[in-house]
Amino acid sequence: MIQHVEKYPIYSIFDKDARFYYFIPKYQRAYTWSYTEWGNLFDDLYDNSEGYFIGSIICINQGGAIEPFMEVIDGQQRLTTMSILLSAIYTLLKQFPLEDDEDYDDTMSSLKRSLKCRNSPNLMRLVPQIQEYNYDDYNQLMSELGFRSGQSLRKPYFANRKLFRCYKYFRERLSYLVQDIESPEKKAALLLDFYEKVKSAMVVKIEVSTHSDAYVLFESLNNRGTPLTAIDLMKNLIMAKAEGAGVSTDECFDQWTILLKDLSDNYQTQERFFRQYYNAFRNALNAPFVSDDDKRKKYPLGVVATKSNLLSIYERIIKRDLVGFLKEILICGNYYSQIVFPDKEGCYTVFSKNLLNLLHIQGAPSYLLILYLMRYQKELDLSDGIINNIILFLSKFFVHRNVTDYPGTRDLTRIFMDIIVHIEEEKLSGFSIYEWIYNTLKENCLDDSVFEERLRGNLYKENTDVTRYLLCSLAENSMTNESNNTLWKRNNSGTYIWTIEHIFPEGENIPQEWVDMIADGDREKAKSYLYEYTHRIGNLTMTGYNSTLSNLGFIKKRDRQDKQGNFVGYKNGLSINDDIAKKEKWTVEDIKERTDKLVSQLLKQFKI
Repeated sequence: MIQHVEKYPIYSIFDKDARFYYFIPKYQRAYTWSYTEWGNLFDDLYDNSEGYFIGSIICINQGGAIEPFMEVIDGQQRLTTMSILLSAIYTLLKQFPLEDDEDYDDTMSSLKRSLKCRNSPNLMRLVPQIQEYNYDDYNQLMSELGFRSGQSLRKPYFANRKLFRCYKYFRERLSYLVQDIESPEKKAALLLDFYEKVKSAMVVKIEVSTHSDAYVLFESLNNRGTPLTAIDLMKNLIMAKAEGAGVSTDECFDQWTILLKDLSDNYQTQERFFRQYYNAFRNALNAPFVSDDDKRKKYPLGVVATKSNLLSIYERIIKRDLVGFLKEILICGNYYSQIVFPDKEGCYTVFSKNLLNLLHIQGAPSYLLILYLMRYQKELDLSDGIINNIILFLSKFFVHRNVTDYPGTRDLTRIFMDIIVHIEEEKLSGFSIYEWIYNTLKENCLDDSVFEERLRGNLYKENTDVTRYLLCSLAENSMTNESNNTLWKRNNSGTYIWTIEHIFPEGENIPQEWVDMIADGDREKAKSYLYEYTHRIGNLTMTGYNSTLSNLGFIKKRDRQDKQGNFVGYKNGLSINDDIAKKEKWTVEDIKERTDKLVSQLLKQFKI
């Protein structure tokens, strides 16, 4: 319930005589404003007259009579930025003191006191949250500027983080305002005029009774700040419902932090988890919402979770049973982390090797099924061996699916959800689950003749990622367990070290040496070969030095060495290069012959 709504000027928000402070709880997002928001705020204040409206804040009046504080639910970006702007005005004004000017002295004293809480010499008016060093950086900045007594060691990269950059930005903008004014008195006068605009800027301060009331308002008023994602709003709803569910907001935040740590800070991964979690456990999640009057409506929360209905689904689940939801989502989040990050330290399980293979063939649509099987492994009487066999077969399925582009992307989620429905309705267990998955996916594969036809076609042009997977799989067949991850390593920029190499170069400007070799000097014929054969799997291999080979002639590519004398061309030791390394030239017939050989191996390796 809203207790109080009032419009205040900034000098009242930062009241020099007030004994309370603004506290930003740790479950709030870290400070996110940057140059765009800083610039817009500065320009708005400078260009408009006094009393300009800069937004609203939502607070809960907390603490007791001895140490009162306002817990900030919405408005931390604005409050933090305004306090840093005030500190920048103060420190620049100090450079232009007006001797024997009582108004100047009073202004400077009031400005300094407005940033500090009267309760303690080291307690600032604003107490930021602790994420991403916000608390440490803010207090460090205020200490260095003379608002707090004592000094502390800067945290690493302090000058590169946003709070210090914010201060530096405002100092530069303010300095620019007065750079062409020669008189120190006039410089001070201009800064004081700007300060009058800043301290008279208006803020609507809304005080509410509980976190629940605060978050209802927060969702509707946050449009002036950084846009919230569905995951952010879900977190806010959890915090809002904490009190009514008998748990603290800190406890909820700690659990939410554990979940997001498992899911990583990648929003796409987070969102996909919540979609796949619902789609995997749809029957159980909908059961409490099925009406006795209308049991025909089997899925009142939604037939399938999508980006558009994700928040509405979870709003109802969270409101009904917050504690139960958090408990279950943490368990499944940990399983999902093992599925999505199989090579990450701390996530390794008996399934990791096969899950890594599934990751490489882009089998993410099947994660909802694997999540279901891992969560209910004991109840479904599934041994580790059965689950591993299921994951292996899923990899084969996705090889076929990604080569033939069938079933369609939209159908994949439905297929895996239907498998789960059948398991539940028929009460399948053990090996019968593997059999059902095998038969269902086999029915959803195109005929082997279509698979073979696509393998023989311009595979690289049609699907580069699956081509890379197939080449790596062929090469890995002769590798040891210790070395078979080599081809999937990435450099510091996140790109693969080993990449696909076209033996007959793919560029339109065909070198004369290649025209002579592959088309007996006939450039038009060489161009026709380029379009017909260059992207076939028989003309492709893997190298860690693709950029150094490029349009070189065949012999130079074959015998290329690095500065240490190691072969980096077709004599690099990969088994798929053994036949190429023995060639003296490269022709269309060689491409056809090698295509036949590799396709034959792939048909055997990925036979369904």
